[in-house]
Amino acid sequence: MEIVYVYTKKRSDFGRPCNFSERAAEVAVDIAPDPGAAAAFVPRNPVDAHVQHASDMSEHEVNTERVEVETRGVNHTEGGWPKDVNPHELEQTIRFRKKVEKDENYINTITHLGTLMEHCIKQNNAINIYEDYFGEEEMAEVEDEPPSAKTINVISKLTSVFHVLLPKRDPNITKRTATHLSWHPDGCKKLAVAYSSLEFQQNMKDMSFDSYIWDLENSNKPELVLKPSSPLVSLEYNPKDSHILAGGCYNGQIAYWDTRKGRLPVEVSTVEFSHRDPVYGTIWLQSKTGTECFSASTDGQVLWWDIRKLSEPTETLVLDISRKGLLENALGAISLEFEPTMPTKFMVGTEQGIIITCNRKAKTPPEKIAGTYSGHHGPVYALSRNPYYPKFFLTVGDWTARIWSEESKESSIMWTKYHLSYLTDGCWSTVRPAVFFTTKMDGTLDIWDFLFKQNDPSLSLKICDEPLFSLRLQDNGCVVGCGSKLGTVTLLEISSGLCTLQKNEKTLATAMFERETKREKILEARHREMRLKERARAEGRDEEPREEAEEESTPELLERVRSDFLEAIEAELRRRAQAEAKR
Repeated sequence: MEIVYVYTKKRSDFGRPCNFSERAAEVAVDIAPDPGAAAAFVPRNPVDAHVQHASDMSEHEVNTERVEVETRGVNHTEGGWPKDVNPHELEQTIRFRKKVEKDENYINTITHLGTLMEHCIKQNNAINIYEDYFGEEEMAEVEDEPPSAKTINVISKLTSVFHVLLPKRDPNITKRTATHLSWHPDGCKKLAVAYSSLEFQQNMKDMSFDSYIWDLENSNKPELVLKPSSPLVSLEYNPKDSHILAGGCYNGQIAYWDTRKGRLPVEVSTVEFSHRDPVYGTIWLQSKTGTECFSASTDGQVLWWDIRKLSEPTETLVLDISRKGLLENALGAISLEFEPTMPTKFMVGTEQGIIITCNRKAKTPPEKIAGTYSGHHGPVYALSRNPYYPKFFLTVGDWTARIWSEESKESSIMWTKYHLSYLTDGCWSTVRPAVFFTTKMDGTLDIWDFLFKQNDPSLSLKICDEPLFSLRLQDNGCVVGCGSKLGTVTLLEISSGLCTLQKNEKTLATAMFERETKREKILEARHREMRLKERARAEGRDEEPREEAEEESTPELLERVRSDFLEAIEAELRRRAQAEAKR
């Protein structure tokens, strides 16, 4: 490249500001137009011109570092003892107490502490800090609120690919049914869920046996994975020790876990002395040790266990209603009920639709089967005593839910309508005596309030598209958990109107149950009387008294009732017509 001109200037002169001045304009170049060049242009019509007025922008994404949360716990043990004294040794503690009581300062210390304690006790007795001053006003507000419920949590099962993106997921690919739910006895912040596939011969080779304990406040992943030898069908927290859980397996074994010792069971019952079919019910007993439980299975047996020695059951009962004790005649148990306030009695719902009441303290095995109730056309999937009136109990089976009284064995005293979908589970409300819950095969949760209406549920919610299989209510009665066939667990918070005791509700519920019980007793007596008459006529020995012979026959009685009913309707119509005419 040839350098045409070189500018030379001192380094100090570079970068100086320009000094402009005004002067007249001068024409440097003037190019005249060429008319001949116009022929070279090609006209375009129309002419579109695009101008972009938006400024150029760039987009950047930043993914923050994920926080791993871990739950830790601390076990508090009895303290304050010297190092040389073992607090678990009774003799050492008694010897140390006697030594302290002989100390000169012991009496003075106790006297000083007693004065402080007496002051605190007097304060507690003077003012009840838990007193509810405006309970009646709140109750009046609750009555006007329409029944409702909202979903507060969903625990479903997805593949491990989505486990990182969506928390609270079961990482198993194969779909399993949430067969049983159990709330943690202290605070209900944890939920134990048993997962199992109950379809016969449908278990895949790669199907997981795991069940889970979920922490609802930290549900990114299960708090603990339970590793049984066979899938769990039932799972229950120990009400006396919340670290202990008992589970019934698909292969009939009983296992128990201590959450402080990890995911593997502490002990499992031997196959030879266990059930032969899946264990559908496992319930803890009210015992001094807190280690006793009993189980029921479709093999027709009820077995009692002590988890300190699961090698064999402590007691066995065969559910043979003929009272011969034959296992081949036994009815398969599919639901189990035990009320702690009635420690010697329990009830069993069977596959044949019969409810069996049992008495554990009877002298002989046949006497342990106290009685039976028949009313369902299929298996009794749920069995629950009313928490306020234990002599009334709820059963769920086929297409209905029924309420029974122990005083009326021939038929139920109240029942729901026949639904289009099969009912799968049910339970009473823990806070309202006339409210109960049912689940159905179409994925619907029904909440019934028999004081409000009996023909239809007070609230019906479509939870999911797959069938609902299990149901469990928290002790406070405000949160209900529903488990589905595909393993989804949905937690719903119920409106305060359905979980708050209403004014005079106990009195009204008692009157309703007693009235229906009395009505069923009258009908049962009438049916027995009619059967006796039919039997007497068949044998040709009609021994009815004259008074009974003079009674109206059944067709005449029905015709008279029908006519009275029609006359009452006509009188009401005439009264309304007269009222309209006056207006």
